[in-house]
Amino acid sequence: MQEKIVVMPEELSNRIAAGEVIERPASIVKELVENSLDAGATDILVELEGGGKQSVKIVDNGRGIDRDEVELAFERHATSKIYTFEDIHNIASFGFRGEAIASIASISRVEMLTRKKDSLSGTRVVVKGGRVEEIVDAGCPVGTSITVSDIFYSTPARMKFMKGDSTEQTHCIDVIMRLALSNPVVKMSVVAKGKTILNIPRTKNLSDRIALVFGEDFGRHTLEVKGQRGEATIRGIISMPDRTKANTKGQFYFVNNRFIRDRLLNHSVMTSYRRLIEPRRFPSVVLFIDMPASDVDINVHPAKMEVRFRSSGDVYSLVTDTLSGVLSGMSTASTGFPGPSFGANSDAYRERVGNVLKRYTVLSGAEKKTFNMNISEGGMRKAPDSFGGREGGEELPGLFNERDVSEDAVNFSSLKYLGQIADTYLVFSSTGGLILVDQHAAHERVLFEKLKVSMKERTHVQGLLIPEVVNLQPGRFDLLMNNIDALKDAGLGVERYGENTILVKQIPALLTGCNLEALISDVIEEVGDTGKAENIDETRDKVLVLMACKGAVKANHKLTDAEVAALCKDLDSIPFAATCPHGRPTYAVLDIRYLERMFKRK
Repeated sequence: MQEKIVVMPEELSNRIAAGEVIERPASIVKELVENSLDAGATDILVELEGGGKQSVKIVDNGRGIDRDEVELAFERHATSKIYTFEDIHNIASFGFRGEAIASIASISRVEMLTRKKDSLSGTRVVVKGGRVEEIVDAGCPVGTSITVSDIFYSTPARMKFMKGDSTEQTHCIDVIMRLALSNPVVKMSVVAKGKTILNIPRTKNLSDRIALVFGEDFGRHTLEVKGQRGEATIRGIISMPDRTKANTKGQFYFVNNRFIRDRLLNHSVMTSYRRLIEPRRFPSVVLFIDMPASDVDINVHPAKMEVRFRSSGDVYSLVTDTLSGVLSGMSTASTGFPGPSFGANSDAYRERVGNVLKRYTVLSGAEKKTFNMNISEGGMRKAPDSFGGREGGEELPGLFNERDVSEDAVNFSSLKYLGQIADTYLVFSSTGGLILVDQHAAHERVLFEKLKVSMKERTHVQGLLIPEVVNLQPGRFDLLMNNIDALKDAGLGVERYGENTILVKQIPALLTGCNLEALISDVIEEVGDTGKAENIDETRDKVLVLMACKGAVKANHKLTDAEVAALCKDLDSIPFAATCPHGRPTYAVLDIRYLERMFKRK
């Protein structure tokens, strides 16, 4: 077939553009609410059906559109923001490309009702598949109402990638909350299934809006930040180091009031928290960076979620210097969180140890390892009956024993315990070499297996004398309630307690003393990440893994000899002791042959 250059039909090009701008119902909510904000709306209502997959309706009290311009609004590249090329360098509005409404209309049915303040009547327009089907006069209040239905009807392949209703609804709510944070003088409400699930009134300042969006509990564990470098300023709040999340979903960045995602800002925040938080944990931040419009390019991506800074180094320094200054001035006594340490326990030292351990592999060999429980120099006490990971990297050639052997050949209780490295890795000796155990990964596997047994036998569940009250964000609350049966099966007794609030009345006994608020937050994020509705067994397993991770002994924690012996005994009593529930190795071996070569014995 001879290939020819042709001009794509307008309908096809519109659908391609829609694929760049409209990823899911939340994308529609974002574009339409931003249009409402650009129109000067002070009251915005969002109605969702089927999590936004069936329909999305946005009602605002903005300026409205003239009848003569209504049809033009659905044309590609129609804009009221840009008239000359120079305007591109001084954009202060959300929408300006003129692609959003045209893209939405090309893959759905759109009905718009709009009226300007000085017009006697409004206009009703219906567009389907990018084609205007009807334009008539209609009675309606001042402002604009847009209803989008039959979403992705013309692109069914995109519909296959949609998640469950609750997950899509959560994404929509996340968009609204981000816009609510950056526009405190605008009232925003969300209705789903005929019920108001989010109602954020107007506020006078950012701190009040943050409290309304995230709850008062969040504000009590945050620090205010303010800074300036040249014409760029930064303001907002950051969480205390002892309040972290399992992912970056608690991080919100706004540049000139526009929400963005940016690796530079992510890295600068994590640099500021270095030596203060655990690995693979992330702080919550709400940061507003304001600078001249000419110093930032927002025309990088069709969805306008990415930007390019003219002087990225200055922005990086502004964030790190401001946050580091606030964190360094934080009172250790008031937060209960230790400051940086030095010497053998310093992060630099642990990092060097970690880099070495990344090259280790799990021992496979038939050697019998010995651990004399009665050795006098170790001062080993009799082990109690019960003790309450790093990812593998490339192998270093010739260092390790690579012969296969079943896991049953490893007897942890018979290993000779030598001590700890950085209060994180347990060191044992055997005739085959040095055995290194990641105490967190090992205990995590032990707890996971015990929690599974406890769940099956309905044992070791403890009721709380005083139930714990946990406040949740609206979208997260719905996700949790949709998975409440899986939580109960895992031993977490959770009940609804008012709007967006739950009561935790029961927990597994193995998790006594665990931070329940952090556990619930991580559980919701884990369940919400997958999106599609899973069967209850898969959800329950995820909950058990998170509970094991939360309850396991952490790195940088000194263990007694008795606790080490108990951990070894527990490892011998469970299956799959070689890895933690996340698949990371629990132990690694430095082969004796490498030690002999290192000391030039061979």
